[in-house]
Amino acid sequence: MTESVPSSVPAPPPRLREAWVALAGLSAVFLFEMLDNSVLNVALPTIGRDLGAPTASLQWVSGAYSVAFGGLMLLFGAIADRFGRRRVMLVGLTLLATVSVLTLFVTSIDQLIAVRALLGVAAAMTTPGSMALAFRLFDRDDLRVRALTVISTAGLVGLAAGPTIGGFVLAVAPWQVLIVANAPIAVIAFLGIRAGIAADQRADRHRDPIDVLGAVLGAVTVVGVLLTPTLFVVGADTAPAWVAIAVTVAAGIGFVVRERTARHPLLDLRLVAQPLVASGLAYKAATGLAMAGLSYLTTLQLQLAWGWTPALAALGTLPQVVVLLASGRFVGPFVKRVGLDRAAWMSAAAVVAGLAVFALLARFGYPWVLVALVLVAAGMRVVGVVAGSSVLRGLPGDRTSIGAALVDTASELATAVGIAATGTILAALVGSSVTAEAFDPARLTAFEEAIVIAGLAITALAAGLVVAGIRWSRRATRPTPADPAPTSAGLALADPAPTPVGPTPVGPTSAGHTTQESSYV
Repeated sequence: MTESVPSSVPAPPPRLREAWVALAGLSAVFLFEMLDNSVLNVALPTIGRDLGAPTASLQWVSGAYSVAFGGLMLLFGAIADRFGRRRVMLVGLTLLATVSVLTLFVTSIDQLIAVRALLGVAAAMTTPGSMALAFRLFDRDDLRVRALTVISTAGLVGLAAGPTIGGFVLAVAPWQVLIVANAPIAVIAFLGIRAGIAADQRADRHRDPIDVLGAVLGAVTVVGVLLTPTLFVVGADTAPAWVAIAVTVAAGIGFVVRERTARHPLLDLRLVAQPLVASGLAYKAATGLAMAGLSYLTTLQLQLAWGWTPALAALGTLPQVVVLLASGRFVGPFVKRVGLDRAAWMSAAAVVAGLAVFALLARFGYPWVLVALVLVAAGMRVVGVVAGSSVLRGLPGDRTSIGAALVDTASELATAVGIAATGTILAALVGSSVTAEAFDPARLTAFEEAIVIAGLAITALAAGLVVAGIRWSRRATRPTPADPAPTSAGLALADPAPTPVGPTPVGPTSAGHTTQESSYV
């Protein structure tokens, strides 16, 4: 029996304002992800005193969330592609609201860690879907870029305002309010997505069985990457950390072998190898590496080398927040001018250049730190939108959730690697604890030299990823005569004004492989 396209499927909105209900719901999802940890970090000392938690347990208030979130994104991305992105997101939002309210009944640090882990599960169910649903909502690349810009702006507002909001709330209310506040955000997101986004059509999903073994191996690999750096930092015995490394490597190798040989793999590695997908992931990983390295090194430079107070150091990083929030309106015009692919590599390169400026010149004064912060913020503002769009453009329409999960996973892993590598280099060159003693002239010189070496090491690694991304992107935008015709994997996408090759399907079930470049205004 041939299944026709249902007439009830709504046409894609021709303008952003006509999808405001859906965008409000998707923005609320991203607001939760970015606001959650930033607002809670301010409360950690208060939580520790209230629950009598030791430092080793307190760090898992944030760590349990990150491990669950990072470890389960691929699995829930695969589930969403099979059972419906909208459906999985609504279930995740219900879990988010319910678990947030349960915080009112927490009486121990172990219970709070369990709550935070469940919130990480909810985030893994909802966050990748926000990108996939926004991409599916429109059929033009210009509208997709603008929609992702709107959603990311909401998250950046939460990230920037989180510490301030947390401080004010703690002055008048108990810390539990900071977590319970996720419940109304989840309700807003639930209502907006349910009312503004149509249910997934059968053509948008696929029916392959879920690769359970692949999901387990993938989760163990991701959790190992996120967890191992902490094991090296906490405690004098490094044996558990080395065991974790061995398990992580074995799980990673097992995951690759499984995905290459399974009849229905969790993650089809052939799709990841598609040029658009590989380039987008490379840009996202490069940005995560550089941003993690810069954030870590800036804090140490301002407070340890220059003796700034934490409040003054926070003020010193404020220009980055301002650029992140103020530059959103320029993303669309910039992408229109240079094209999606050029915008991706240029913005990723700006982030890497910012880290290089810091590594080489930060010791000569704050103005160079300011230049580095502005470069990184401006690049992040663009690459956060266009790299994800590149990945989703390069995938079939029934794999967009796993693609969005890949983007988030690449960022999480790159951030963990960036912090671990930076901390390891500093520990090797300066000592196991850079905060244990005052900086005499000799120690200050050693510290600043270590910052240069660590910064340049991360810069080199991130730059290598950008170069790889450019090479993969060019393979996608400059097909040879021997290349096959454009397929649903999105290999025909290009720069500002490619020549259309035959009719391109549009509508919410399209994988997004249009060749239009309409106005971004």
